[in-house]
Amino acid sequence: MVVISDIIVQGVQMLLVLLLAPLLTGYVRKIKARLVRRQGASIFQPYRDLLRLMRKEVVLADNASWLFRVTPYITFAAIWVAAALVPTFATGLLFNWTADLIAIVALLGSARFFLALAGMDVGTSFGGIGSSREVMIAALAEPAMLLIVFCLALVAGSTQLSTVAHFLASSYVGLRVSLGMALVALFMVAIAENARIPVDNPATHLELTMVHEAMILEYSGRHLAMIELGAFLKLLLYVSLIACVFFPWQIALYGSGALSYTIGAGAYIVKLALAGFLLALFETATAKMRVFRVPQFLGAAFMLGLLGTLLLFVSRSF
Repeated sequence: MVVISDIIVQGVQMLLVLLLAPLLTGYVRKIKARLVRRQGASIFQPYRDLLRLMRKEVVLADNASWLFRVTPYITFAAIWVAAALVPTFATGLLFNWTADLIAIVALLGSARFFLALAGMDVGTSFGGIGSSREVMIAALAEPAMLLIVFCLALVAGSTQLSTVAHFLASSYVGLRVSLGMALVALFMVAIAENARIPVDNPATHLELTMVHEAMILEYSGRHLAMIELGAFLKLLLYVSLIACVFFPWQIALYGSGALSYTIGAGAYIVKLALAGFLLALFETATAKMRVFRVPQFLGAAFMLGLLGTLLLFVSRSF
């Protein structure tokens, strides 16, 4: 009976992130439009775009290999599995104990690896530019992300997200400089990994600034829909990760009952709405930076993660 309950809760978690991911993106776009006094599209527009793409025929280049065809499904599956490992409304879910933060970093890295290969597969100049820029950003973002993981692991004594959320929700933690640095660094890495302003702007198609969009220009139909849904899921994953680790309030504990799960789900949706508003506000007030300044941006995230980790080595009270 307990196993069946765990499977149901885990299934709800996976379905919830899948349904909410396009809504979060549409909500951020709507808030950004309203902040610049435009009407903007409906918050449900990403669902319509996905349905429209799913109905369209797939157009493939003559020289596209099998890698180009399977990459959309591999990237989507890897990101969805990673999103299923992050506690959203409850801890101790069925998949939480099978992997940890390092596994999430590895899954996201695998998805990026296949997408970069697919960008170069058909041999277009845009695909090559996008892949090289994506790999450059990944080479800077992943070390920063691993240092953030080490910092959290030193504080909580584990890389399991459920354990980290439990510990950080307790009264033993308090305010720590190292956690503040890790939070800022994680936010900067999330901006870069999700191709958001100021690192990238998926809404434009300018050769000088494109990164993520350049890699997927050759995709169409259901393949593009899978990649877009994966991108929506990735944004939700990072927001959920920040909420789970740094703001684990009202998250339901393992086996705490239906009422706690309902409260946890409601609190999770409130956190998503607040995070979406803050993200839209940040992007509206920030200009897109030039590509050669991205290493400085991610270098700052790396240094924050490193300083946070070193502070914990000096004294655990930091």
